[in-house]
Amino acid sequence: MSDPTPAIIPVLLVGGAGTRLWPVSRKAFPKQFAPLLGAQSLFQASALRLSGTHFDAPIVTTNGDFRFIVTEQLAEIDIAPQAVLIEPSARNTAPAILAAALHAAATDPDALMLVAPSDHVVPDTEAFGASIAAGVPAARAGQIVTFGIAPTRAETGYGWLELDGPPGDGPTPLRRFVEKPDASAAAAMLAEGRYLWNAGIFLFTARTMIDAFRAHAPDFLPPVEAALKGATTDLGFLRLDPKAWSRLPDLSIDYAVMEKAPNLSVVRFSGHWSDLGGWDAVWREQLPAGAAGGSVTDPRSTAIDCTNVLLRSEADGVEVVGIGLEDTMVVATGDAVLVAPMSRAQEVRRAVAALKDKGARQAEAFLRDHRPWGWFETLVLGERFQVKRIVVHPGASLSLQSHMHRAEHWIVVSGTARVTVGEQVTLMAENQSIYVPLGALHRLENPGRVPMVLIEVQTGAYLGEDDIIRYEDAYARG
Repeated sequence: MSDPTPAIIPVLLVGGAGTRLWPVSRKAFPKQFAPLLGAQSLFQASALRLSGTHFDAPIVTTNGDFRFIVTEQLAEIDIAPQAVLIEPSARNTAPAILAAALHAAATDPDALMLVAPSDHVVPDTEAFGASIAAGVPAARAGQIVTFGIAPTRAETGYGWLELDGPPGDGPTPLRRFVEKPDASAAAAMLAEGRYLWNAGIFLFTARTMIDAFRAHAPDFLPPVEAALKGATTDLGFLRLDPKAWSRLPDLSIDYAVMEKAPNLSVVRFSGHWSDLGGWDAVWREQLPAGAAGGSVTDPRSTAIDCTNVLLRSEADGVEVVGIGLEDTMVVATGDAVLVAPMSRAQEVRRAVAALKDKGARQAEAFLRDHRPWGWFETLVLGERFQVKRIVVHPGASLSLQSHMHRAEHWIVVSGTARVTVGEQVTLMAENQSIYVPLGALHRLENPGRVPMVLIEVQTGAYLGEDDIIRYEDAYARG
């Protein structure tokens, strides 16, 4: 990639529930944070792809529930964001992108910005960088540059881009956006040669994007400007003003601006790309290079006489075995199992809707619950008792709190815990335990340099997570 000066500001959009990748992706911890294709999450891979000498520190837009997951995962890959904008409520991509553009314009109205979803797979970083570089002159000249993917199949799960002519090596004028087509329309576009998949990635200057909103979606400007003006700083996050934000419509950037703007150009990216929009996409990504089909398993799965299957287990101790299956996906976690034909991968979201209708916790929540200090998971839940495993990061602490309906027993499994119960502070090592009576003020801390693991046994009439009264909290939670 040639040297763009000044550096491009990546804008990482971190939201959504990723329901088509249920049960691994859920509202509480969606697909961009999961290590679906290796040790790194999709979000981490996206941040690394848009880092280095050609890029400035990223701006991240997300919601309050994900703020600590975002910073924790960025810290793991040594990336410090220049801003994390907290959206008070989900309003789709148009308000988020405008907020990022206004934030950048406050420092430099001509700042180059690259907006990208945080859940895409682009293994060829060098080729991707070359495509970005090809779009930089047009973006500096006032174009909004979008990136189209050279199609390899008649895909019905993506939107498409129609170009004015055959795509070349540089920016080509965009004729129109095409909604997700049916199979016959997708086949015709694939054969035509003037169509690319819409990757939802945009390059522009802050000034250009603000002017586009002013011309095509002016109603967005006053509430987003007010949300930024009324924003508050919270532990390094920038919380946008909720009252102003609530006045915004729920609209994508495509509908609000892109489909109306005359200054759009498309750069073709011919390298490998996937939005990992379903388990069929995960299956394709894990097939051997050049293979058109086959069985994909993980170390906890076994395929016997199977053809074109995905067998995957996310839970230690849960083995998935398929016998004589064809064109089938089986995905298991500790609390849910998905079984479906590969051809119906796009319908997995229907399972989430059905589970929500019946009130099943598995629709949106996991057994493992992530917190800014670490995580916990429920091991056993019965009438009037619950057993949890709690893992606290080095140097982290839970809030000073009390419960109205439950008592707790704590047993340290590994590491060191500093425990406050009432006025007493105790340093506890492995195999030591302590009792926290109902109503007692208490706090759990990890003063060590390794994660601290603890088993918690709760007893009481009510064991819900909302039975917490916080008195002090390092993470400014209510």
